[in-house]
Amino acid sequence: MTSGTVATAVEVQLPLKVVRRKIERVGFAYFAQRRQFLAPGGVERSESDEKLEGVGEEVDISYLKSLDPKEWKDQDHYAILGLGKLRYEASEDDIRRAYRRMVLLHHPDKRKAKGEEVIQDDDYFTCITKAYEILGTSKPRRSFDSVDPEFDDSLPSQNDIDNDFFGVFNKSFTLNGRWSEKPHVPAFGQVDAKREEVERFYNFWYDFKSWREFSYLDEEDKEKGQDRDERRWIEKENRAARIKRKKEEMSRIRSLVDLAYNNDKRIQRFKQEEKDRKAAAKRAKMDAAQAQKAEADRAIREAALAKEKAEKAEQKRIEQIRIEREQQKKLLKKERKTLRDKVKDCKYYAKNDKDQLKHMEGTEKICETFNLAELQALNKAMESKGRESFFAALQTAEQKIAAELEEINQTQAKKLASSAVTPKGVKEVKKNELWSNENVQLLIKAVNLFPAGTAQRWDVIATFINQHSQDNTVLVTAKDVLNKAKALQNTDHSKSSLKTQANDAAFASFEKSKKDVQTCKDITLGEETTAQASKENLKQNGVDHKANNQSTKQNGTSPATATPAAAAPAPVPATNGSSGGGAASKTWTKEEQALLEQAIKTYPTTTPDRWDCIAACIPNRSKKDCLRRVKELVELVNSKKEAQAAVK
Repeated sequence: MTSGTVATAVEVQLPLKVVRRKIERVGFAYFAQRRQFLAPGGVERSESDEKLEGVGEEVDISYLKSLDPKEWKDQDHYAILGLGKLRYEASEDDIRRAYRRMVLLHHPDKRKAKGEEVIQDDDYFTCITKAYEILGTSKPRRSFDSVDPEFDDSLPSQNDIDNDFFGVFNKSFTLNGRWSEKPHVPAFGQVDAKREEVERFYNFWYDFKSWREFSYLDEEDKEKGQDRDERRWIEKENRAARIKRKKEEMSRIRSLVDLAYNNDKRIQRFKQEEKDRKAAAKRAKMDAAQAQKAEADRAIREAALAKEKAEKAEQKRIEQIRIEREQQKKLLKKERKTLRDKVKDCKYYAKNDKDQLKHMEGTEKICETFNLAELQALNKAMESKGRESFFAALQTAEQKIAAELEEINQTQAKKLASSAVTPKGVKEVKKNELWSNENVQLLIKAVNLFPAGTAQRWDVIATFINQHSQDNTVLVTAKDVLNKAKALQNTDHSKSSLKTQANDAAFASFEKSKKDVQTCKDITLGEETTAQASKENLKQNGVDHKANNQSTKQNGTSPATATPAAAAPAPVPATNGSSGGGAASKTWTKEEQALLEQAIKTYPTTTPDRWDCIAACIPNRSKKDCLRRVKELVELVNSKKEAQAAVK
């Protein structure tokens, strides 16, 4: 076998399946057939190379030569591989075969073999390789598809919508449906679409989730960063740009859906149908309400008619009963008159006047106790047996009267027995005893403490009175409190005894504390009297002092050498006319008077050994002096009041 031959193994099946062997095809016929599968460059062609001839489209060589490998991001990779029509619908197998086809046609080695000059650094075959690198890998291809230059991001114009609404939006939603994360995108439909389909379509697009991302448009490649910090910064900037573009994309989708929704005649028709349905339901409800009202009015009229008919029947029955009673009364009156006439004609079956009077009374008893049937039977019986029938009827009347009296007595005895029984532990209290002066004061206080609006006010007031009353055996109820409050409200207080009782209590309290109160007032008023007496005393002493000075000058002595007795003031006689000696005749100074007043205020009447304490507060004054001074001032004030009363 020569070096230019290629051995190919084939399987040969024998009629008898004994063994299988691989053999090499040789011979002139085999080599002649093999020459048909050689490529123009002398390379052997495979069956898959034959299939590449029908993949993609021819790419203009001038377009390829115009490509700059450095501007690969701005190039249409699908157009470079000859897939400009299929684009995102091209499968991985289509991309792979298109690339192999471009390699067979535009590989630098192929072109060099044809004598074409190839510049390695700026050769357009680099763009073909880059296009395959991007489209042949799922993630880079997804990034490129997201920014496909052939995709139209614009919204339909109003003119296009008016001309062909369903055609325009069917196309727009079909194009944008490629970005959906969910596999099954509902169709926009036509004018005759059902309401459920239309609502499902708009619900889907208002909740639309897009996989479209914009990493292909990153301005910087983080892998080109010199260090970690720079790469992080590049990634941060790229992420912010992607988020911004994603928001703009979702806003565009939402605007597209709103535009379709607002111009959709089906939605307007559905809204009108819903409005008509609600209006019909409202009308039906109003009709039902009117019918119900009419039925209620009819029932009311029927009830009124039935009531009127029943009232008329009742009136008729009552009238009939009244007529029957009138007839009964007339008959009864007639029978009584008949009885009286018969008895009168027989002279009351009496032997003397006493019996006559007695039988007359008996006749009236019979008339009062017997009913109509009994009177009729009696009158009929008296026609044949007058005397016997009369006396028998008289005896019967007496028995009836006795039975009625016995029944009345028993009833009264039962009532008395029931009223006489008092529950154990309950005390019968008269109204005057229940509302004593103390309880009335507690009631007034409680009404002020618990004003109107208090929950269960009168029960609370009754509990308050029962708790604070000194007489625990007398308990008042809420009803008693309410009645007493009303009575007090309607009472003429000018004639009430409460005011007198309050005045008496106040006067008693005043009498009790009269001594202390009057003492304080007397001392205050006594300051003027004491000051006036002291002034007169000093004036008299001044006159005597001048006389002494004159006599001293005449005797040739100086005032300084005068005797103390001559300079001493004369004693002031007591106001009560008693002649006291020593301290009793000593005049009270203004300072002592002030000390006495302060001591009386400091030590009230309840202080033990009060006057001893008061005397201890005033120098050179004893207990007796203090008592005498207070007594003098009290008598002075009383005499002044008596004088004023006499003048009036």
